[in-house]
Amino acid sequence: MAKAGKNTVRIIGGEWRRRLLSFPDLPGLRPTPDRVRETVFNWLGQTLDGLDVLDAFAGSGAMGLEAASRGARRVMLVEKAAPAAQSLRNQARELGMSRVEVTCADALAWLMHCRDSFDVIFLDPPFASELLARILPLAAERVRADGCIYIECGQWPTIPDGWQLMRSGQAGAVHYGLLRRVTDES
Repeated sequence: MAKAGKNTVRIIGGEWRRRLLSFPDLPGLRPTPDRVRETVFNWLGQTLDGLDVLDAFAGSGAMGLEAASRGARRVMLVEKAAPAAQSLRNQARELGMSRVEVTCADALAWLMHCRDSFDVIFLDPPFASELLARILPLAAERVRADGCIYIECGQWPTIPDGWQLMRSGQAGAVHYGLLRRVTDES
């Protein structure tokens, strides 16, 4: 098991609670802080039993591997940086997370060609990029009717038509929120 340090993040709940995940030192790779993850998984429910999850900018794997620990049926981790993608594969294998799939690809290009649908999609692109505004409409097409999209960003993007920000928070310069489709009951 990894020792707590600069390039580690701890799984905070579920089957692999307290396990440390190590990740490579890469520019721009910043795991979602424990406090934010705890809030997000409180919003989603403590377990994700039977849900299909996509972590489109997986990075350290903090969000996607947390979802796997909390019972997600399938977790797809998409990561562009080859060292980070390999680290994610190694972490999933070492922990015996057989429901985790890792693909080394550009998230925008991958989602453009994706035909799968998901219950939860995590979008936490590189902080200073314009990727969130570009990928959000694509993600909205891949979410099941009662699903949601988690976003993490420096400033709020334009929310796609038919969607609303249901929950939100801020930790320092990071804004985070949960989007759901607008329904008659909303």
